[in-house]
Amino acid sequence: MNKFDPRDRKVKILATLGPASRDPEMIERLVKAGVDAFRVNMSHGEHETHAETIASIRKLEKKTGRPICILCDLQGPKLRVGKFAEGKVVIPHGRHFTLDRRDEPGDETRVQLPHPELFGLLEKGQRLLIDDGKIRLRVIRADEDEILCSAEVGGVISDRKGVNVPDAEIPIPAMTEKDRRDLAFAVQHKADWIALSFVQRPEDVAEARRLMGGYGALMAKIEKPLAVRHLDGILELADGIMVARGDLGVELNPEEVPPLQKRIVRLARAAGKPVVVATQMLESMIESPAPTRAEVSDVANAVYDGADAVMLSAETAAGQWPQEAVSIMDRIAGQVEKDPGYVERIRLTGVEPDATTSDALAQACSSIANTLNISAITVFTASGSSARRVARERPKVPLLVLTPLESTARRLSLLWGVHAVQTKDIGSFEEMIAKGKRMALRNGFGKGGAKIIVLAGVPFGTPGATNLLHVVTLSGRELDRHGD
Repeated sequence: MNKFDPRDRKVKILATLGPASRDPEMIERLVKAGVDAFRVNMSHGEHETHAETIASIRKLEKKTGRPICILCDLQGPKLRVGKFAEGKVVIPHGRHFTLDRRDEPGDETRVQLPHPELFGLLEKGQRLLIDDGKIRLRVIRADEDEILCSAEVGGVISDRKGVNVPDAEIPIPAMTEKDRRDLAFAVQHKADWIALSFVQRPEDVAEARRLMGGYGALMAKIEKPLAVRHLDGILELADGIMVARGDLGVELNPEEVPPLQKRIVRLARAAGKPVVVATQMLESMIESPAPTRAEVSDVANAVYDGADAVMLSAETAAGQWPQEAVSIMDRIAGQVEKDPGYVERIRLTGVEPDATTSDALAQACSSIANTLNISAITVFTASGSSARRVARERPKVPLLVLTPLESTARRLSLLWGVHAVQTKDIGSFEEMIAKGKRMALRNGFGKGGAKIIVLAGVPFGTPGATNLLHVVTLSGRELDRHGD
């Protein structure tokens, strides 16, 4: 693998690791195929296994010289029914069925619901969706001990199936004790992003951030109707957003999800925060070597919307064709970005800069790149905020982000258009220009005669002080006497 080979596309690919893909050889093959970041799903597996997976990624990172982002995804407070005497039963359409607090095996008339916070909360007419909505119950009567329902859509129900309650705010924290242990593990093993599942309110994000103790970046997963209502507050507190269409598609009507996806992508981009579109993108490739045409269109639409990253779940974690799934997603994204209509759509959904020097210069970078024959925008940053501002503008050229912090380089690997490189810090304007030129040549972002934009802040090392934009021309000989 070429040590400094940049991607030909700007949208990033986030792939979930699991039994089908966590061995070191497959991880390397997935990176070669196009993966920019890996998701470690804390819902499955033991900490020992996850630690081995993370170690394999970091070993590959050293081998390739490419920062690889790791996202640890917390399970969240998943609601589930209890167990059945026979393992499963059939609930006929229209039949009554009771969820209660009795710690006894269920039958065709009842089952335990081991979540006391739901009793006394639900009201007549509200819905309970079981097994990703395959079974739909409507509440007839609810008290402190029983919830009597009518099966609007019946079917087979088995042990420990998940329960969604779309019509009520559930008074439970976004993190269970397991999530707290998993979060501590993620911080200990230096995960770059931590994804918080089943967020309902901004307070959930604030609590997770407090427990992170200032390390890493926090991604809020939008998968509850209540989170949609509190989206502005959640977006303000989170570092990034994931459109988690699995549970979101269960709790909302299916036709509501596509416009909501576009709205969330637009708002996250306006806030300058990365947004990931996830779930069922190439679902058929769990078993098939080729996706459906609808799945291809789904991935393409997420790219056209301006998402920072698209995610593969079971396709790479447990599917039969993990490498092929990544390759096809890479090809879809690359094809979209070559479409002149893609550039037009990205510009149409542009955002207005805030009245700050940093935002004005970020917008100027994009404008200059659209006017001149620029090969790359080189951004010097420690915190990553300058890179996020420029990426928000979706310029037509790639971003070469130079940072002295390994953690920043890894975290920005999930950001649209960014090729991040960890390099030594700079101390003067002259050193900045010289290093910007050398790193552009070394990383394949231009040759002799090419122009690049250099963006930074003076005094150097001051977070949020972006105040300098310079256009320079490469001679092509900048590396002759330098080894960095």
